[in-house]
Amino acid sequence: MAKVFDEITPHLRDWIGRQALFFVASAPLDGDGHVNVSPKGPIGALAVLDGRTVADLDVHGSGAETIAHLRENGRICVMLCAFEGPPRIVRLHGRGEAILNDDARFAALAARADFADASIPEARRSIVVVDVARVSDSCGYGVPLMTLEGHRDHHSLSSAKRVRQLGDGYEQAQRTRGARSLDGLPALPRLRD
Repeated sequence: MAKVFDEITPHLRDWIGRQALFFVASAPLDGDGHVNVSPKGPIGALAVLDGRTVADLDVHGSGAETIAHLRENGRICVMLCAFEGPPRIVRLHGRGEAILNDDARFAALAARADFADASIPEARRSIVVVDVARVSDSCGYGVPLMTLEGHRDHHSLSSAKRVRQLGDGYEQAQRTRGARSLDGLPALPRLRD
C-alpha cells in the first residue's frame, strides 16, 4: 500500500542518495503522443534541494522529450526503486522546468546542487527543476535484486569525441538534433546570440 508524505523527509533524502539510478517520466498533452521514461544516473545527478524541490542534471542525449513535454505542460514524475536492500519505490510527482545551459540561472543552480557529472561539462544540456507536489512510496516487491557493477563511461567518451570533431559547433549541433520531440513539439531552441 502506498504511503504519501507531506514532503521529502530527511530519511527519504538519505534513501534517495543511496540508490543507483533514477527514472524521469513525462508525456505530451495529446493522447496519441508518446509517453517518455528515461533512466538517469549517476544518482549524484539528482539533487534534493529542499523538501519540495529536486533538480536533475540533464545531458545531451538521444532525444529531448522531457524538455519538450515540460515546455508544453510541465508534468513530470521522478521515480526511484531499490535494487538492493529492502524493497521500495519512491515517486516524486510535480511540475518541472528545464533551465537550459545558456540561461543566466544555470551556473548558480548547478553550484547549489553540487551534481556528480553524468558526462563531460560540455554535455550539460539543462537542469530540470521539479516543484514536487506529491511524494509517495510503495512496496517495490516486483523490483528484482540487482548489484551495481559500475557506471559506464560511454556518454563522456562519445561526447568528448564529438567535441573534438565539432569544436564550438558541438552545442548547436546538439540543439539542432534535439529541436523537436518525437511528436513534433518544440524542445531545444537555437543558442542565444
